[in-house]
This record gives sequence, structure tokens and C-alpha cells, in this order.
Amino acid sequence: MSDVESPCIIILAAPSGSGKTTVAKHLMEEISSISFSVSATTRPARDHEVDGKHYHFLSVDAFQKAIAEDLLLEYEEVYTDCFYGTLRSEVESSSAQHPVLLDIDVVGAVNVKQQYSNRCLALFIRPPSIDELKRRLQERGTETEAFLKERIDKAEYEMTFAKHFDHIVTNGVLSDAVAEVVSLVRGFIEQE
Repeated sequence: MSDVESPCIIILAAPSGSGKTTVAKHLMEEISSISFSVSATTRPARDHEVDGKHYHFLSVDAFQKAIAEDLLLEYEEVYTDCFYGTLRSEVESSSAQHPVLLDIDVVGAVNVKQQYSNRCLALFIRPPSIDELKRRLQERGTETEAFLKERIDKAEYEMTFAKHFDHIVTNGVLSDAVAEVVSLVRGFIEQE
């Protein structure tokens, strides 16, 4: 496989509430050659979600078959029989001319980085502080106090993985975080 045909992977990972998905949206608007990797999941589709666009919706059996056949780069069982993962097919056709963006959890990001090393740019999006993260999650108004505590505890754990990423971007001011991510991604793509 020549360098031109080699995968070119951009990963954004962050604790929930850090603004990762918003940064990803802006990145794709700034660099139109980037395609978004659609994750696979066993959770049921919501009313507005389309298979293949929002997620690849798989049965638990189909997901487990994909695991057995090594069709997933990474996956996690978030809850019993509720799996999320990245299909290899989503990244293997990528190149420097057509990079792929993965918006995944931090453990999955570290796993993909280990597999693809210098073919992959892994960016950790962090909140300015845990207090700010808690404020953002509370503003959503979608979580109970118990679930909010669980999310904050998980975020603190996820922050310990930041050192395994190529760069850490603090999302205090969204426009600054987006500008930094765009600059890092452009630099990575140009070197490819």
C-alpha cells in the first residue's frame, strides 16, 4: 500500500460535555475533504435517526459477529448488550486527500492510535475545568443528579488518558478551540 492509499485518520475524543461534537462539526465545515466515520451501535434508532447516516444500527448478534470477524477497529459495551464501535470499513478507504474523522470515546481513541500510530492524529478535547464541565452538563437539563455524578466521575477518569493523545486542546472559548484543531489537522494532512 502506498502512502497515498494509506489511511489518514483524525480522532477527536473527550469527556461528555467537553464540546467534542461541536468542534467536529466546525472542523468538517472548515476542511470539506474530511468525511465522518459513522459508528456502529446495538442501541435502537431514535425517531429522527437514519441507518448508515447517524449510526450503523446492528443487532447484538450482528455486532458480536463483527467482533468475531475482526471487522471493528474498536468497540465498547457501554451497558449490557449496548455496544458502540468503529467499523474498519469506515477508515480503510481514507487518505490524505480524503481523511476520515472519528468522534469516539477516549479508550477507543487510544486503541485506534495504537493500531495506526503515525497514520492517525489523536486530539483530546478537554473542558477548562471539571467545574465548568459540570456546569455544561447541568445546563443541558437532561440528567438526574445521580447520572450527573456518574458522568463527572467518568470524565475525571477519562481525563487521565489525555497524555496518550498527540495534542490536548482546551475548549474554553469555542472559536479558539476550533481554530487550534483546524490548524493541527491541516498540519497533519499536509505532512501526509
